Amino acid sequence: MTKVVVKNGKVEQALKDFKQKIAKNGLLKEARQKEHYNKPGVKKRLAKQEAIKNSKKKNKNN
Repeated sequence: MTKVVVKNGKVEQALKDFKQKIAKNGLLKEARQKEHYNKPGVKKRLAKQEAIKNSKKKNKNN
């Protein structure tokens, strides 16, 4: 369970922190993937595309 403490009534900052924690954990991405069933071939294709995208990002930064 992800928890965020609201300090000094700063709800906006707490919400921002919460969204960052959710993104870092990958919960939102996982929930979106589970909304619909994907066939195994589609899963492989998407994983391959994501790996290519991530490798391009990594090479761009180096």
